[in-house]
Amino acid sequence: MTNLFELYVKLVGLVLLGFILGRKLPSTVPSVVGHFLFYLGVPISIVSFLYQADLSGQIWIAPAIAYLAILLGALLAWLAIKGQTYVTNTMPQQPTQGSLLLAAMVGNTGYLGFPITLAMVGQQYFAWALFYDLLGTVFGAYGLGVALAARFGNNINNSGQITKAILINPALWSFAFGLLLRQVKIPHLVAFYMDKLAWIALALSLVLIGMRLSQLKSWRSLPQVGISLAIKMILVPLILGSTLGWFGVTGSAAKVIVLQMAMPPAFATLVLAETFNLDRDLAVTALAAGAFILLITLPFWLWLF
Repeated sequence: MTNLFELYVKLVGLVLLGFILGRKLPSTVPSVVGHFLFYLGVPISIVSFLYQADLSGQIWIAPAIAYLAILLGALLAWLAIKGQTYVTNTMPQQPTQGSLLLAAMVGNTGYLGFPITLAMVGQQYFAWALFYDLLGTVFGAYGLGVALAARFGNNINNSGQITKAILINPALWSFAFGLLLRQVKIPHLVAFYMDKLAWIALALSLVLIGMRLSQLKSWRSLPQVGISLAIKMILVPLILGSTLGWFGVTGSAAKVIVLQMAMPPAFATLVLAETFNLDRDLAVTALAAGAFILLITLPFWLWLF
């Protein structure tokens, strides 16, 4: 409970700080912070934590479970849309369907998942969260996510640009570099400062989430969003989390996987909604509501697993 309380103080404090700064600073600041984290902060964190992580065991199953979670979320959201259409005799517009599907599929396993995993499980199992995010969520969002966004949106000309963005993603390159660096013995002082920079970057990522939330003003899609959030943050982790033992994933590794599955919708859902002309208001509401709901669901998952 002490660790959970400390985590909440840090999460709420840093996000609240970002929220205040987002209201006070110029609107361009979040983009600058986001670019810094994307090109430098997050890659440094990945290299540092990967250097210290334990890569033994069945760690490569983490992205496979991520794909299962993404597909299950999409399937349940599609069934919910069909069920709603049957009951109300009214089908949501295609852009709205696309945003509902994305919100139920892809979680914020990086900016939120990383610091929560490190705080509640520790650095030893951080690689499970890293593999889940980089080899699972990223390709799920910009692979299947792009395909669905193109199918339900009005603009299919940008899929090539997003594919290019995957290939030049600094996080993926830093992941490869981090694996190579594990073969080298680096000086203790260098490792020390890398670790400090990594934690600073994670703190800054939470501040950035607060800045982004300060710019989210739409709540009118909350009733529709509730279905996607229930699927993404409750049903999927509950269903797949109860089967992790079948895959040989138990203990702290299972806790990491469940926490990653239970994260709220990722900012990638908003990026795709804007790129492919989906329901942006719904995507915005899903991000904001999911961040608040996490504070309620997180203790439940920690207790259950």
